Order: sequence, then structure tokens, then C-alpha cells
Amino acid sequence: MMQTYEAHIDVHGQVRLLEPVRLSAPCRAIVTVLESVPDEGSRALLHFAETALSQDWDRPEEDAAWGHLQPVK
Repeated sequence: MMQTYEAHIDVHGQVRLLEPVRLSAPCRAIVTVLESVPDEGSRALLHFAETALSQDWDRPEEDAAWGHLQPVK
């Protein structure tokens, strides 16, 4: 199962995870370098996308369609 953790990378390439990670065995990882501070255009685009997607996703039909992927309580 893939898991995502937030980290900071310094100018020397040292990676510092922001929370503890417990693994049962060594594993591979992919590091994606993000903008340190998104510009106003990026923030506006992300806000627009979130608003548009929430209108589509937050519907009973979507809950029913994806319900089989939810953990059983």
C-alpha cells in the first residue's frame, strides 16, 4: 500500500520527514519536489478545482458508486 508523508528538503538534499514513519521492512520511495510557496495563480487554480470537484463528488450518486471501496465498519 502506498502512503504519503510530508517532508522538507534542505539545499543540500537532506530529507526530513515531518512525522515519524514506522515500516515493517525497507522499502522504495519517490520524492516529488513541490514549490515552497505556491504563487497566487496556483492557489486560485487549486481553489477553483476543489470547488468544481466538490460539486461533482459530494452527491449521493457518487457515494453509491464508490461505496464498495469504503472500509466496512
